[in-house]
Amino acid sequence: MSETIEQRLRRLEDRAAIDELIALYGFTIDDRDLPAITDLFTEDAVLRSADGVMNATGRDAVIEQLHGRFSVLGPSNHYTHDRVIAFDDADPDRATGRLVSHAEMTRHGRAAVACIRYLDEFRRCPDGRWRFRERVLSFLYYTHPDEFAETLESKLRIKAYDEPMEAGWPESLDTWKRYYADHPRPITA
Repeated sequence: MSETIEQRLRRLEDRAAIDELIALYGFTIDDRDLPAITDLFTEDAVLRSADGVMNATGRDAVIEQLHGRFSVLGPSNHYTHDRVIAFDDADPDRATGRLVSHAEMTRHGRAAVACIRYLDEFRRCPDGRWRFRERVLSFLYYTHPDEFAETLESKLRIKAYDEPMEAGWPESLDTWKRYYADHPRPITA
């Protein structure tokens, strides 16, 4: 191994700090704790969704965008699952990540559930803390619990808005397309 014990320990500490940042995002969003949410992002942060509905650049714009989201949401519970974090060997203050998350909430007074993937860029700031530099959300589904089964069999799995929208994944993934090009799914009634 070419890394020193100190370098390896630093990498583990960085990974733990990023894991905590990810967890704090869910807690602070659900708590509507604006000062804590603000502190999770860099000054030049980007928060957007792959479907184009969300698109904010700069910490103040991110917070303003979240105000709009919160105005239609009631109680929520975000919880994260698996994540992969990759550190930039050329820049020790930069890392990227991909994780999957679920959320339960009410939107316009109606229960909703969502499965979300985040593509993240993390930056270590001058104060030594890791923050989000960019978060891009993509939905497998965003639907009402009573429509869950039928939603999963549709490509229009984003039902948070006036008109259903196509899901952000998996159909858009090159790996998915290649697999089903070679292994077509049987048509079921």
